[in-house]
Amino acid sequence: MGSFSENIKIAFQSLFLNKLRSVLTMLGIIIGVGAVVAVMSIGSGAQDSVIASIQGIGSNLIIVIPGSSQEDMGALNQFSTANKESLKLEDVEAIKKYSRHVNGVIPVILSAAPVTYLDKGINASVYASSEDAEKVYNFEIERGKFFSKSDVANSANVACIGPTVADKLFSDEDPLGKTMKVMGRNFKIIGTIKSKGTNMFGQDQDNAIAVPITTAMNKLYGQKYLSMIIADTETEKDIDIATEEMTRIIRKQHALKSGDKNDFSIQSQTEILDALSTVTNIFTITIGSIAAISLLVGGIGIMNIMLVSVTERTREIGIRKAIGAKNRDILIQFLTESVVLSLSGGIMGIIFAGIIALVLNKYSPITATISPFSILLAVSFSTFVGLFFGIYPAMRAARLNPIEALRFE
Repeated sequence: MGSFSENIKIAFQSLFLNKLRSVLTMLGIIIGVGAVVAVMSIGSGAQDSVIASIQGIGSNLIIVIPGSSQEDMGALNQFSTANKESLKLEDVEAIKKYSRHVNGVIPVILSAAPVTYLDKGINASVYASSEDAEKVYNFEIERGKFFSKSDVANSANVACIGPTVADKLFSDEDPLGKTMKVMGRNFKIIGTIKSKGTNMFGQDQDNAIAVPITTAMNKLYGQKYLSMIIADTETEKDIDIATEEMTRIIRKQHALKSGDKNDFSIQSQTEILDALSTVTNIFTITIGSIAAISLLVGGIGIMNIMLVSVTERTREIGIRKAIGAKNRDILIQFLTESVVLSLSGGIMGIIFAGIIALVLNKYSPITATISPFSILLAVSFSTFVGLFFGIYPAMRAARLNPIEALRFE
């Protein structure tokens, strides 16, 4: 144990003896480890954001959108589904009537519209749905109330607004009971929605208003078709059977024959999460692999500097061998120095990644989460790089002839 601690001590002495050279040698490792850990932390944060964003909408969800292509699921964060005419209110009523495994189902029209109050105006997301959206879509009312079944039946000009809309249009004024304009039409504010924050696409979910679906269809947009249908189930076990049920019901509603292709796409919340998680994983692995090249460059730098060190300390090696040091002792000493150099760079790289994560979390919408696994991986990889690229210089030092080494000038 004393020999090991002595090796560590000598390694640090050698490191501090040539501070600038050591820092420059470690630079590749610092950048490589920092980049890999930072990318992994961003990937982990993105996955957490995806999960939180999807689950923030509600639980055990099934989402139906118009169009048969699965790639249209990417339109969940856009408003491009409104121009595809296949889903109607009658489909929602049929699901309510005939499905035994659906807990709740709502029609949805998503759009963006100008919203004004007195001399202030913004563009906000408009969520048009039924009274059940409070439960299915997970709208939580902070003050006031959500629109009722009667409001939907009568196409009432009422709305619930998110915190961003309330802040930008009303500032410190109480918005409840006030009348704002949506696309030039008057809407009475009956409730304020609790904050949902930013979603996985970087959109402000609080810059939104919720209005009755019939009001949007009859008075705002003049359309009979839906952007999507959202349903939820009692438990996660019911999702698959409820999905099959809804598919059969909608196909029957659309009078599709057995050989006809669906004119809608249907996916569960779990499938969407899996697909988006796969995308973030591929992104993390790809960018992480590119960043790992810096580790290879850093390893080559360590090998190069250790070979220089062997040349510079040839006489020292000869003296140590002359007084009894074995080849194994010299090998372990130089390997220890290589690992200490690489590991020091790895630790500094982790600190560098931590600083990047803090800056991103504070000054950007990107969330970075450094996990213990990424730290362990970085430390392990740094140690491996030190061992791998330190073997050849260490073996070269160990094989030096002591007599030739003593004669070296």
